[in-house]
Amino acid sequence: MEAPTTDLPSQPTVAIEEELRKSYLDYAMSVIVGRALPDVRDGLKPVHRRTLFAMRELNNFHNRPYLKSARIVGDVIGKYHPHGDSAAYDTLVRMAQDFSMRYPLVDGQGNFGSIDGDA
Repeated sequence: MEAPTTDLPSQPTVAIEEELRKSYLDYAMSVIVGRALPDVRDGLKPVHRRTLFAMRELNNFHNRPYLKSARIVGDVIGKYHPHGDSAAYDTLVRMAQDFSMRYPLVDGQGNFGSIDGDA
């Protein structure tokens, strides 16, 4: 009786340093392009779009009463942006500041910061 042969296909050897460098660079570039840089078409990041969409879903229009920012941010992080509330709050504030964006997209009620940062 003959012994069974174990001819397995050989696997290529990979240098771990080079593979990690390439994989990290690919991931970092996808994050930069996908999240960190604003889109050329409208100048918005994904978190801006998610916030505006959540406001639309809440019927937060110009002719309706103001909503609390916690309500808007809660919907954003609960439904569309599960990365923590600080990015969503910062986005909402930035979109209400006339000195941060050329055209403010949110009509903020109350204290939304000042240009010199003194609350």
